[in-house]
Amino acid sequence: MNHPSHRSTNDRDYSILGLFPFDVLPGIGGIETSGRLAWQSVVNFWNGSRKLLSADIFCYSKRRIGGKPQTLDGDGDREFQSMAGDALHAASPLAAVFAAIKWRRRANLVLVWHCGLLKLVPFFRNRNAKLALFLHGIEAWRPQDWFTALLLRRVDLFLVNSEYAWQRFISFNPCLANSQHETVHLGIGMIVNGQIRPPTDPPAALMISRLQRSEDYKGHREMIYNWPMVLERIPEAELWIAGDGDLREDLEKVVRSRGLAGRIRFFGAVSEEQKQELLSRCRCLAMPSRGEGFGLVYLEAMRVARPCLVSTRDAGREVVAPPEAGLAADPADSRSLTDAICRLLSPGPEWERLSVGARHRYDNYFTASHFRDRLMSALGRIIV
Repeated sequence: MNHPSHRSTNDRDYSILGLFPFDVLPGIGGIETSGRLAWQSVVNFWNGSRKLLSADIFCYSKRRIGGKPQTLDGDGDREFQSMAGDALHAASPLAAVFAAIKWRRRANLVLVWHCGLLKLVPFFRNRNAKLALFLHGIEAWRPQDWFTALLLRRVDLFLVNSEYAWQRFISFNPCLANSQHETVHLGIGMIVNGQIRPPTDPPAALMISRLQRSEDYKGHREMIYNWPMVLERIPEAELWIAGDGDLREDLEKVVRSRGLAGRIRFFGAVSEEQKQELLSRCRCLAMPSRGEGFGLVYLEAMRVARPCLVSTRDAGREVVAPPEAGLAADPADSRSLTDAICRLLSPGPEWERLSVGARHRYDNYFTASHFRDRLMSALGRIIV
């Protein structure tokens, strides 16, 4: 592959290589969203300091871009191309390995945005580069194969989106417990100026996520099973489920079998505009998950002053900080879960306090600029 020429370097110039598990087109997942913002942050930071020699992004995804698996040429990628020195996409493991072997430019920093891409690092032959790996959650909470386990020992800095995620990671990798790591809570968007729209009737709890069988831990079944008890206390209450995937049909069957079709609505895949409309109409965001490493959807809800229902079993509490911006319940405890749902659906002083707390928590800690500052401060530990 031909590379553009660059100005000469000195000891304070940096070449950066980012390895990302998607094709840099906008995605609904937290890894895609946070990865896009992270790459922008890294490139803009070093560009602003005039110490950037090159910034190359390598993306692996089974999705092809415009039918050309080794180019980034869609409208959604123009911003990335203008920021990066080179942008390369590989749509299969073999293509990724061959592309890495052919890569010629050396980097001072390699930023890996998914544990699964760590295996590509040796093929880039950047032995002297500092290596930073971002751990998001469930992808790192499992026993690793021997090659990945070996490469994990080479990581100079582990970045994690929550302390909960780090503790789960080291429970599977106790030998790495003393490794250098930094918790970098994620962030999205900007502060919303002006008045926030009040919720509408009927009182609705909103769930937003991919509906994949592999992610059947986000609390949908628990919410559905407990909805009859919610209706006993709030007969007009509705549960709105946004998202699509191979789990949806199973959930719809459960809803029909329990006679809840009139009170639980499936919206399928929604656009960004539709998602924002649902958030503005609902009374709360509900995701009492059993395995969330962070949960960007909590931030989207807090941004528009909607309190959140989180689980007592994962990182949701770390993000929402109940009772500051919402409530926490054990998804296995029907009474606790039902009570929390009903409190969040009921108007009054408690809801108003939680709504204000949600907006303040977002504004003060979870904007995109907060995330950029945390990320660059963390990377500063290994790039001097």
